[in-house]
Amino acid sequence: MKVNGYKIEPFENLHKANLYNANLTSAWMHSVNLSEANLYKANLSSASLMNSNLRNANMVEANLRWANLTEATLVEASLYKADLSYAVLIDAILVDTILNDAILVDVRLTGAVLRGANLSGANLTRANLTGAVLTDATLEGAVLTEANFEGVVH
Repeated sequence: MKVNGYKIEPFENLHKANLYNANLTSAWMHSVNLSEANLYKANLSSASLMNSNLRNANMVEANLRWANLTEATLVEASLYKADLSYAVLIDAILVDTILNDAILVDVRLTGAVLRGANLSGANLTRANLTGAVLTDATLEGAVLTEANFEGVVH
């Protein structure tokens, strides 16, 4: 698959790639290195980014509805105002990740590590955070209606 001139294969190195406003709907990008990539306003709906490295990625206002980010690394990534509704982030690493004002309705964060994450103003309605690590996370003003916090470490 080619996107903005990039062919995306497993283990592809797209470090610092500029994918601003890219349409990556339903893209299969397992184990891809997207560290420090610019994915501002990118459409990643239904994309599969399992085990991918998104460390320090700019994903502000990105569309990640129904995306699969199982075991992905999103350390220090910026997902400000991103839409992660129905996304799967099982065992994902989101240490110091910016998720303020993000939409996380029905998201699956089972076993995810959100240590130091900023979830201020985020909508976590019906989010599943079973067994997640929320140590030092900020949830000020977050919507937590029907969210599952069973076994959460804080």
